[in-house]
Amino acid sequence: MSGEPIKPKSADELRRKAGSLPETRPSASEDIAAFVARAKAMSPHAAGSRGRLVFALDATMSRQPTWDMACALQADMFHEAAALGSLDIRLVYYRGLNECRATGWISDSAQLAKLMGKIDCRGGNTQIGKVLSEARREAVGSGVRAVVFVGDAMEERVDDLCVKAGELGLLKVPVFMFQEGEDSVAEQAFREIARLTGGAWCRFDPGAAAQLRELLRAAAAYAAGGREALLRLSKTGSGAAKLLGQMK
Repeated sequence: MSGEPIKPKSADELRRKAGSLPETRPSASEDIAAFVARAKAMSPHAAGSRGRLVFALDATMSRQPTWDMACALQADMFHEAAALGSLDIRLVYYRGLNECRATGWISDSAQLAKLMGKIDCRGGNTQIGKVLSEARREAVGSGVRAVVFVGDAMEERVDDLCVKAGELGLLKVPVFMFQEGEDSVAEQAFREIARLTGGAWCRFDPGAAAQLRELLRAAAAYAAGGREALLRLSKTGSGAAKLLGQMK
């Protein structure tokens, strides 16, 4: 009987066939490296691209005055970015019982103001974890240069939030946590989220429109023009200086 001679199987092949030697699988570090590489390849951070900012707000019942204030100030973000190029904003908010919503990308302040004017605040717990998850999804899918969060409370497991923040940190997406008031639990969590993402934490006084305006302008400048734009703004705006002092 003719034919090619049968080659004997190696010891590894025999053990693998018997189930005693598992197939080689990528390590956890390799998985993470591959994930980050894919995300960077998909994120449009090249010069000349439109800046993208996720603008997240706590819209629970106690937040109505701040929601109205943010609605009035959001045009300043577009105005600040206009001098540097362009800016798209995706509004994310949570309220009520398990309601967390996100808009499409908006490039016009009048359109965003009109949309925000139709939203009323409703009682409920915080859902910061969902905000971070949405930001991560957009960072991988369409590119996000920064995240702004405005709130006054944190009622979730801080370790869970830190895991999500760490993922954004790997993607080089800083989160700017702007805290209204002096809740110590919220401050601890907000500071850690900012640290893990390479962002910044800042407090503003309740109802202090001027303070919040400076912080939002600084975040928009970063989203549109990066660290160099923030550095230039820091020479005239205190908000930018506060962010730069903490960012890695």
